Amino acid sequence: MRRPAPRHVALGIAVIGLATLPLWLSHSYYIKIASEILYWAIFALALNILVGYAGLVSLGHAGLFAITGYTAGLILEAGHGHVAADLGALGAILVSSAIYAVLALRSTGIGFLMITLALGQIVWGVAYRWADLTHGDNGVNVRSIPAPFGIELTSPESFYTMTLVVFFAAVASMAVFVRSPFGASVRGTRDQARRMTALGYNVWLIRFLAFLLSGFWTGVAGLLYVYHKQFVSPQVSGLQTSAEVLLMVISGGTATLLGPIAGAAIVVIMKNIVSAYVERWSLVLGIIFIAIISFMPEGLVPGSVRLWRVASQAARARLGALGTRLSGHRDR
Repeated sequence: MRRPAPRHVALGIAVIGLATLPLWLSHSYYIKIASEILYWAIFALALNILVGYAGLVSLGHAGLFAITGYTAGLILEAGHGHVAADLGALGAILVSSAIYAVLALRSTGIGFLMITLALGQIVWGVAYRWADLTHGDNGVNVRSIPAPFGIELTSPESFYTMTLVVFFAAVASMAVFVRSPFGASVRGTRDQARRMTALGYNVWLIRFLAFLLSGFWTGVAGLLYVYHKQFVSPQVSGLQTSAEVLLMVISGGTATLLGPIAGAAIVVIMKNIVSAYVERWSLVLGIIFIAIISFMPEGLVPGSVRLWRVASQAARARLGALGTRLSGHRDR
């Protein structure tokens, strides 16, 4: 009988731990923090499609994140139901992502980064200045939470369960994307765009579709955020939010599935838990990121795997040498 790989065992333990978290995490505050980690992880996974697999660094995704929240909040404020709000928000995010992509994909590298940064700032300016629509600094309040299939999501445990289901769907879709021919073509545009063009691939269209996929999951994360906080304001669309999510991706490890999740967990825990005990928590967070980049330039998850392999090989070598010495002594 074939033994399960350690990787599969670890994955199974992680899934069981996440599924049973409300049972062994008694305080409702920490369950809310766990929900927050999950939807920020979805956001980081969405950005990783561009940063890690397409090689396009965006600093404007917070604008897309906020567009979803504002659209859902304003539709609900107008008296419509949650189905209309959710469908309208997802429709708005796909249209907005398409506009983002058409404008930003005119360039790559630093040009792409600057265009997305400008688009994100435009969204922030509209949210802040168009007070008749967005209520400016006062933001938009969401007074109700959807109840899918009649299941109330008002308790932290039920909301966490719903967020976990969406999170698993996001991770599954990312795994399918990575292993699909489309995912391979996206990586091809990152590594050899000219060769891809010479082979007959439409590089612009591949990047455009990757942007839409990234935008869709960004919108899903935005919906979870607005229902969790029951509030959305211009601050959500600011540069700081885009930079934090980009740090989640880079620190955890680009072009990996677990990297953005680990990065999201670090940032959310530092902001919501460590900050209660350490006044200068942002300094501690900065030191952590510097340490990761210095000792694990490929990111926390790939770097940890590399160090584990090095340590395992060294341990095996020492055990082998020890065994050789013991056998030599016995022969004498």
